[in-house]
Amino acid sequence: MALVLLVPGGGGQLGRELAGLDLEVHAPGSADLDLTNAGSVIEAVSTAADSARARGDSVVAVNAAAYTAVDKAETDRARAFAVNADGPRVLAAACSSRGVPLIHVSTDYVFPGDADRPYEVDDAPGPRSVYGLTKLAGEEAVLGSGARSWIVRTAWVYGAFGSNFVKTMARLEASRETLSVVDDQVGSPTWTGDLARALAALAARVVEGDAPASKVLHCTGTGSTTWAGFARAVFEELGADPSRVKSCGTADYPTTAARPAYSVLSDRAWLEAGLPAMRPWREALTAAFKAHPGGFSPA
Repeated sequence: MALVLLVPGGGGQLGRELAGLDLEVHAPGSADLDLTNAGSVIEAVSTAADSARARGDSVVAVNAAAYTAVDKAETDRARAFAVNADGPRVLAAACSSRGVPLIHVSTDYVFPGDADRPYEVDDAPGPRSVYGLTKLAGEEAVLGSGARSWIVRTAWVYGAFGSNFVKTMARLEASRETLSVVDDQVGSPTWTGDLARALAALAARVVEGDAPASKVLHCTGTGSTTWAGFARAVFEELGADPSRVKSCGTADYPTTAARPAYSVLSDRAWLEAGLPAMRPWREALTAAFKAHPGGFSPA
């Protein structure tokens, strides 16, 4: 019996990484599978379930689709809620009706960011942005759907595909002598390569009948840093002088949506479930550059 993944959001940075795993993965992009279109979702889940079961395989849905424009969400609330809350609700209902397990990817932004130690899975949420509110609503919709489902929160995601902080820093390194980066927000950078393999490991456990008891899990690179510390590490990987990255405060770089000041997520529940530990974030960054030579450098 083989594991088959259905990955809505296949065109995004995590979805494309999942599509590259050594598994059978169906990873439609938003043009082919719009989570806000119930008919399309039901058809995709039914087709994946019927095809896999006809061969004696098991299918798990891994929802990597999301509205991630954090600042734009403040004024584009309807679209953000449609993709991040209503979409997962529809997907979970379709999975429930066809007996397809669902792993839904969520975010550190569901927390207020005022903690002084890593957030546990059962800590009270308190999002401070519309984006965070929509992601929390998506979590609640999935967990209340009746589907066999797990929420996996992650943070500070980057990879060789799509747009992300690492690519932005690489572009700025090539065009500026120095740059100022926020040094009073703390989190855990997470490489999509490691995250994709971790989600696949969870999916395998689910179909093997050894699924975690905790319905909410945290999965990020281990350790923590600030955005400035992350930027300096990127410069190091590029062979550039990290001292060119200067520190600034959140107040010096105002954004439309509030960012968590502290969003480190505890991996206690993940490890207690016997799932593979994620490597330290700094080690993962080196591995990401090695796995994708030139993939983070500007053209």
